[in-house]
Amino acid sequence: MAKKQKGSVRTSLEEFNESLSSIEQKIEGNKKLIYWPLAIILVILLIAVAYIYGFRNPNLKHATEDISKADMELMFNGNDSLALQSYQNVANKYSNKPANRANLNAAILLYQKGKYEEAVKYLNNFDPKGNIVGPASQSLLGDCYVNLKQLDKAVAAFDKAISLSGDNADYTPLFILKKAVVLHEQKQYSQEAALYQGLKDKYPAYAAQHGIDKYIERAKVLAGEK
Repeated sequence: MAKKQKGSVRTSLEEFNESLSSIEQKIEGNKKLIYWPLAIILVILLIAVAYIYGFRNPNLKHATEDISKADMELMFNGNDSLALQSYQNVANKYSNKPANRANLNAAILLYQKGKYEEAVKYLNNFDPKGNIVGPASQSLLGDCYVNLKQLDKAVAAFDKAISLSGDNADYTPLFILKKAVVLHEQKQYSQEAALYQGLKDKYPAYAAQHGIDKYIERAKVLAGEK
């Protein structure tokens, strides 16, 4: 019986990933066009800030210099292991804006390496400000909890991502979908159906593009509502 449930989880997660593949492809294509110029500008600005404010706040200067080196190591040398170590050092040593970003960057790299528990630690130390980076960090936290099979915590993280994202039509529906997938695994089919219906009502174009109707129907059938 346990084996059957495990297979079911894998299947539904695969279905979810397939439903989002077109979004990921668009993001990946656009990212290649804008990432490098913006990254270079960011590094230059960070170094400049370090020297401007360094005399008044040595910790800020050192933290900014260290995180800039980590950025450059990752971007120009592709050494994610060395960059991760540097991000962790900044996050563990300081408590300022560079350290806050270091927490997030460390968490991203740890997640990519499958080290979900460590990623959670750094995400919980990250201050999720901003209407894009903030909710994205909570979505990543939810992804970590999903992989750790801590589904209640995953739902809470996705709820926070949805709340922080507000009415952002590009990101909020994605976080709603992630929460719905977890509800499906918890067999909370009525809640899953209601969540999908709310998504359809508020973001009809998104729902139509991603075939939400079939997920609404599936959830209603499983909930015994049809």
